[in-house]
Amino acid sequence: MLSPKNFHWKGLFVFLLSFAIASCSGMEEPNSPDLQSNLNSIPEILKTMENGDNTGSENFRKSAGNTYATFNAALAKSGLNSVFAQEELTVFAPNDAAFAELDLNPGNIGDLEGLSDILLYHVISGSVFEADLTNGMVPTLSGESVEISLVNGPMVNDANIVLTDKKARNGVIHGIDKVLLGPIGPPADPSILEIIEFDPRFSRLNFAINLLPALQADLAALSNATLFAPDDAAFDAVNLSEEIIRNSIEIFGRAAIVENRLRYHLFDGGTVLSTDLVDGQITMSQGGLVTVLASNPSLLDENNNPAEITDVDVVASNGVIHIINKVLTPL
Repeated sequence: MLSPKNFHWKGLFVFLLSFAIASCSGMEEPNSPDLQSNLNSIPEILKTMENGDNTGSENFRKSAGNTYATFNAALAKSGLNSVFAQEELTVFAPNDAAFAELDLNPGNIGDLEGLSDILLYHVISGSVFEADLTNGMVPTLSGESVEISLVNGPMVNDANIVLTDKKARNGVIHGIDKVLLGPIGPPADPSILEIIEFDPRFSRLNFAINLLPALQADLAALSNATLFAPDDAAFDAVNLSEEIIRNSIEIFGRAAIVENRLRYHLFDGGTVLSTDLVDGQITMSQGGLVTVLASNPSLLDENNNPAEITDVDVVASNGVIHIINKVLTPL
């Protein structure tokens, strides 16, 4: 669900600023590489990595997807080759497997909106080798910062660094196993599904939806609906952690049960704002009944368990969300 649509072009602005960046917060001052003529530029080195790193480097952590054809195609399509070739830079290059997780490949990467800014989010000024990495935030050429962590092995944001210290004439390349998408937010006119994705109150609900493709597709196709969305505290109250949700769906074969329970929170018969709530029963998308108590806005599920409506009228482009403090359970 995660989409990099909302990056905005800042490449020219950042390109001009990059000359002025002298050091990086969150990293020790790096050792500059020997800018020797016998070393190729970053784009040229990346090209040699297109089908894998075949140098036998001890810093290469083998992976079936540790090739870089999609990143090379992205660089060619972005028009940033000259920036990558001339400036002294450190590049965190996602491998092909990382792009494949987002259904991106050399054939379609050029269609990605905001491609240049996405690439610049993977680049920092100066040459920073593995030995120079320290915990902390570091500004990228996109204007946003990434987080370096050494706690569980070298990581940048949530990506593992799977290849280190690939030297180039004008810097160094590290390979990573995820595409860095940056601090992007929902679109200006978000749908119900997009609000669930980006609102941190719904991280558990979003996690569950991501494991249920049919439910995810139906939510994406909604045109006029009302979702009574349990927040993370509601999931905590019934001990539904991400691990338990995943195990229920992927190990214990209870995907249908979990999906039915989540659909029990969706009224697809129209957009019902808080001012339109009236006492009575409504039929939810999976056929179960929920009782609405409008005077003190709350719900009763089919087991007579109450759920308080704690926040109302989170308006979406295709409906509305009301937040509840309990997870509803159908019969």
